[in-house]
Amino acid sequence: MGSRNHHLCLGLLLFFLLLAECLGAEGRLAHKLFRDLFTNYTSALRPVADTDQTLNVTLEVTLSQIIDMDERNQVLTLYLWIRQEWTDAYLQWDPDAYGGLDAIRIPSSLVWRPDIVLYNKADTQPPASASTNVVVRHDGAVRWDAPAITRSSCRVDVSAFPFDAQRCGLTFGSWTHGGHQLDVRPRGASASLADFVENVEWRVLGMPARRRVLTYGCCSEPYPDVTFTLLLRRRAAAYVCNLLLPCVLISLLAPLAFHLPADSGEKVSLGVTVLLALTVFQLILAESMPPAESVPLIGKYYMATMTMVTFSTALTILIMNLHYCGPSARPVPAWARALLLGHLARGLCVRERGEPCGQSRPPKSSPSPLPLTGPPAGPCREPWCLCHQEALLHHVATIVSTFRSHRAAQRRHEDWKRLARVMDRFFLGVFFSMTLVMSLLVLIQAL
Repeated sequence: MGSRNHHLCLGLLLFFLLLAECLGAEGRLAHKLFRDLFTNYTSALRPVADTDQTLNVTLEVTLSQIIDMDERNQVLTLYLWIRQEWTDAYLQWDPDAYGGLDAIRIPSSLVWRPDIVLYNKADTQPPASASTNVVVRHDGAVRWDAPAITRSSCRVDVSAFPFDAQRCGLTFGSWTHGGHQLDVRPRGASASLADFVENVEWRVLGMPARRRVLTYGCCSEPYPDVTFTLLLRRRAAAYVCNLLLPCVLISLLAPLAFHLPADSGEKVSLGVTVLLALTVFQLILAESMPPAESVPLIGKYYMATMTMVTFSTALTILIMNLHYCGPSARPVPAWARALLLGHLARGLCVRERGEPCGQSRPPKSSPSPLPLTGPPAGPCREPWCLCHQEALLHHVATIVSTFRSHRAAQRRHEDWKRLARVMDRFFLGVFFSMTLVMSLLVLIQAL
């Protein structure tokens, strides 16, 4: 048993010695390959065998995270993984000559790298090269993977806020090499979203890639570039709950001012309170929006609602003036009697107390006081006849005339009060319908 354990330990020791020798040999071969490759190598020139040859660079972008969308300054900050691949004619070797070693990883600062930059960069800091290694294969293929935090300019259109969609382009290209020296092409039809971390405010719809060849005024040769267009749609749930729904609920209170009794004294106060509440929400919205020529959708809704509340408050004041017309007011015009107190009151079910709905009686015209007939002509033979009491008859006629005038003034006052109720009921339906339609049109945009 002891002899068997001794042989087992001896075998394990020989195995580890051979493994260490093999790894040491591989390390020595890698050092030898590195010395052979970089003895006369320079990273200052394009690695092509012929200076007229175009060097092809393949660009691949992986979107990892949306860090920030600064809408006021129109700057988009992203975290990207950028992969560049090209062929270096001076970094090639025979794997059999180096123990089957077909790839090495070396610092990227030792090899030539394409000067591909972000054209629409919005950062004041100079571009810093990521200190990552490159993978060099025996056939000269070089792959450089580097993370990058980019700040790019993006034209933000807030006309449909908070249901807006944005298109932000990231244009990559060589800064000094023209199309005849360096050609850049995208790998695939779009950027990769496999490792994307979901954003709480924006939903990514895609990031297609497009290659362009442009000629600038400074140079005659063409310059190819690759543009990755990030398609974003805003998640509007938070804005609907915090900004839109409060405005809708407050705006629905404004037409209820027409339903309040005029004697309550709160009709105008309700309209002014609603207007102040909408103004506060408008100021909160203006602080979060960038200055732009186009007014956001929610801003248009706020302005339309505030305008409607202003008009409803003004109409409430006019209707209250009709309600408080005194006994000395003129009678209701004939057209208003026929149209408003007749047909419109019957249609809106505005009725007097005890009167069934839909059977509004036509308003009665104010009766004119009838003159009292004087005493009959000729002498009266009855000694106790009232015709002999001229003073008493005069006082009775005055009392009757005053009573009839008071009744006529009261009827005129009741007609104006009823006209005010009809106008209240009519504008209640009009403004409530307008508010409901506007709110539904805005909320439909969220679906």
